[in-house]
Amino acid sequence: MPGLKNELQSDLTAAMKARDDVRTRTLRMVLTAVSNEEVSGAASRELSDDEVVKVITREAKKRREAAEAFDGGGRTEQAAAERAEGEVLSGYLPAQLTDAEIAELVAAAIDESGAADVKGMGAVMKIVNPRVAGRAEGGRVAAEVKRQLAT
Repeated sequence: MPGLKNELQSDLTAAMKARDDVRTRTLRMVLTAVSNEEVSGAASRELSDDEVVKVITREAKKRREAAEAFDGGGRTEQAAAERAEGEVLSGYLPAQLTDAEIAELVAAAIDESGAADVKGMGAVMKIVNPRVAGRAEGGRVAAEVKRQLAT
């Protein structure tokens, strides 16, 4: 069993013993998402740590979007609950890149690809995405690529 999934399961046990409802609920949800991902497709398989991080990233994004939607609807309690779950998930994700670090990676990718305008955005994204790999949201990276290519 991959290390991250094992860590999630042991943390779930600890959270249940500590009667930490938010942590228990969040870890159950992410372990269910991991299990669903493992059995999707033609044959069941064990996810690698990188694949588990992608699942956690996807679930964290869902929490952020749900919190924004609840805020927009005036449901602050539900928004706070979603943010609390997002905080639990962020503890299992790699540290996020700062805007300056993203700008630096994008500038290097633009130099490497030779892109001169927004038409070359796909080539730049193809170079940047593997380097970012879960450390920054795709929208942030795409916005920075557009900004640098537009100038």
